[in-house]
This record gives sequence, C-alpha cells and structure tokens, in this order.
Amino acid sequence: MKRLKLSHILNNKDFIYALSLFVFIGFICTSFYELSKTEVTVVQAGEETTVHTHANTVEDVLNELAIGVEEHDELSHELDDLVNREMKIEHTIAKQVVVNIDGNQQTYYTTSETVEEFLTEQDIELTENDQLSLAANTDIDDNLEIDIDKAFQVTINDAGEEQQVWTTGGSVEELLVEHDIELEKLDRVEPEQTASLSKSTDIDITRVEKVTDVVEEEQEFSLVKRSDSSLEKGKEEIVSEGEPGVIEKHYEVVLENGEEVSRELVKEEVEKESKEKVVAVGTKVNQPKETTTTTVSANTSSSSSNTKTETETETVSRSGSEEKGETIHMKATAYNWDCATCDGRGMTSTGYDLKENPNGVVAVDPSVIPLGTKVWVEGYGYAIARDTGGNINGNKIDLHMPTKDQAASYGMKTVEVRIVE
Repeated sequence: MKRLKLSHILNNKDFIYALSLFVFIGFICTSFYELSKTEVTVVQAGEETTVHTHANTVEDVLNELAIGVEEHDELSHELDDLVNREMKIEHTIAKQVVVNIDGNQQTYYTTSETVEEFLTEQDIELTENDQLSLAANTDIDDNLEIDIDKAFQVTINDAGEEQQVWTTGGSVEELLVEHDIELEKLDRVEPEQTASLSKSTDIDITRVEKVTDVVEEEQEFSLVKRSDSSLEKGKEEIVSEGEPGVIEKHYEVVLENGEEVSRELVKEEVEKESKEKVVAVGTKVNQPKETTTTTVSANTSSSSSNTKTETETETVSRSGSEEKGETIHMKATAYNWDCATCDGRGMTSTGYDLKENPNGVVAVDPSVIPLGTKVWVEGYGYAIARDTGGNINGNKIDLHMPTKDQAASYGMKTVEVRIVE
C-alpha cells in the first residue's frame, strides 16, 4: 500500500515540476551567493593568496585565512578598512634585530629587507671610518645581530710630529701597524703597545738611537828644561820646538728624537804623539878675577892677606850654593780622590781639599821632594807636592786627576820632574 503510494507520488507531474523548481531556485541562490562574494588577494612573505569572501573588513579576511598581525608587523591597510573588489592586502611580518653599538645592546623589530634599509629606517648613521660587522646588502633574518664600532680620533706624537688618526679600537700595536708606523729596537712607546685604545688615548713615540761620535782633541806638548853647563846661568835657549799631538776620543752618544741625552767615553786612541819642547837652561857661573895686592909693609901684607882670604871665601860660598831647576826622573802613576781604597773625604794628608781643587796636586815621598814644593812634571804641568801615599816612596810620584777615568787611563810612565821652588 505504501509502495504504491510513493510510486504514485513520483509519477505525479506536479511533484516533478515542484521539485525541479526547487532545485532551480537553489542553484540560482547558490550562484547568486557565490557571485556576490568579493575577490581579495593577500600577499604574505612574497606569496599571493586569492580568496572570494563575504567578509566586511580587512581583519575579517585575515581571520578567515588564520593570519595573525603582531604589533610591529607591516600591513598595507588598516584592520577596520572595508573590503572592496580586487583588493590587495599586503602583510609583512616584522623580524627581531639586535644591535650592539660600542657594547651597548638594543633590540629592534623591522620589516626592512636588508641591513642598509634597516639602518636607514632606524636613523642609525655610520661614517666611513665606523666598522659594521655585516655587509650593507645582507638580508634581514629573524634574531639577526649587528655589531657597530663607532670610530674615534687618536693623536699620535711621533718624535714631535703629531697626526690625528681614526680608529674603532684595538691595541696600540694594531693601530701603529694599520698606519705603517714602524718601531726600531730602542724606540719607546707610551702607553705600552699592548694597551687598549680609547677616546682619551694619546700615543707618544720617542725615537731612540745610539751613535758613535769620534772627536779629535789636541794634546798639549810638554816643556822640558835641561841644565846646560856650557850656557851662562840665567840664559835659556830652545833646543827643539814642541808639536802638539792628536787624540781621537770615541763617544757612545744616545739621541732621543734627535736630541743628545747622554754621552759616554768608550775608547781613546793616540792619532799623533806630541813632541816635547826642549829648552836648555844655563848653569855656567863665571869665576871672579883674582886681585893682586902689593906688599908695602908687614902690616899691609897682612891686610892684603886677609883681604885675599875673604875674597876666596866668598867665591867658594857662591859656587857652592844650591841651584833651583834640579831635574829628577821618576816613575809616575795617577790617582783620583774617589778611588776604591780612598776614604771619600777628598782631603790630602796635608788637609788640602781635592774635591774643590782637583788640579795641580801630586803625592810624593817627602824625603825626596819636601811637601809644599812646587814642581813641573812632564806631561802634567806645574803642581804642588801636597799629598803622600803608602806606595809612594823613593823616586815615585802620584799625579792627581780630576776624574777616575783619567786616572785609570794614565797607567805608569817614567817622567822628568823639575824642582821649581
């Protein structure tokens, strides 16, 4: 019964017409619904997605696509903008960038594509001397780190010549190498080469060199006076003229920035020996003529005899008197008051101050040359015997020199010593 009834319904023309009409209307409605949708293109990370939507706003479109927009992202439209036909919505996701400038760290979010665009966007200015850890055309990735060392000026004083140079840090040594400033072994640098550079760093370079300076000095010739019995007393004659010698003195000289700061005598060489001047000193004494007396009487003869005796006595006394200018050949050495075995007071055995008066003093054996005697010493000149010494005995003489170096270099010589007074 029911099966017949269903068959009856399906064969009913009215039912078929109504069903067809219903399907047609549904198709029309569906088509109208689809045709009423708005076509929208969404661009994200370079990829385009086209959708047909009945969404009213940009936010609705993004929600349909499950696209979230963060605070620092870049969106081509406002979220509440109404959707319109053929709308193109561009969404750029912001990336985190960490920037270190001279050790100061700061975090940024950016939608820039390259490092150069990012720096421009953030108004981070760089000079040609600043140092950037990445190339300017490097792509921006999330969590990218950028290190920037800002350049600063440092003054280099090289032996008095100053120059300003740019640097971003490092050590003193690295800066000198960077600017082709070479150092020699003796040169000094302040601060030391391992020191780190800062904005307050000033570099001073002292150029040090050692040179040898050879100086020729004239050596005075000595004057030798020799007794000559063939020449009348009181007269002098030059036997041979003296000639000065030449001594080469080698000094080690230390120069700092071209200026001499020290000088040390390291060697002496005799380039030319001096030739002494020899003078003959007369010692001949003319004998007085004898007086002949005529005897007139015994008394007169006696008187004459007495007179002759007095004359003879006077002649003997005159010829027997001690003469000045006696010459002695002695072994000579030299000393200085500041010697290793001296007491350091600088006083002679007679109380004479050698510190204040270092020239013209000799030590003698008083039994040979009395203290206080003025003498002339070959190669030394005039001096006074003011000192004695434990090793100075007999024909020995010790010459005081102003410096220890002069005393040490004298050695031992045989010299002629003349008693002056």
